[in-house]
Amino acid sequence: MRRSIDDATDDHPADEDDRPTASWAIAVSDDCEACGDAALRVVLTLEEVGRSGLGLVAHLAPATARRLRAAIAAALREIGEDPGG
Repeated sequence: MRRSIDDATDDHPADEDDRPTASWAIAVSDDCEACGDAALRVVLTLEEVGRSGLGLVAHLAPATARRLRAAIAAALREIGEDPGG
């Protein structure tokens, strides 16, 4: 089972050659055989726009996904933004 949750591109200017536009996607999956426990994972994919299949895929256990969420919330607070609920 794999279900897409959300995807988008980053907010970096598309016309800058030094940093190509990146895309991200979040999904839920139970197909991580290497994870060993057949548990559901949050899947984070990061790749350069136009280079599908050449990015990085992270299979995050629930605790790791919560840690990533907390890190993003802390970064938002650091720049004076409300991290939301």
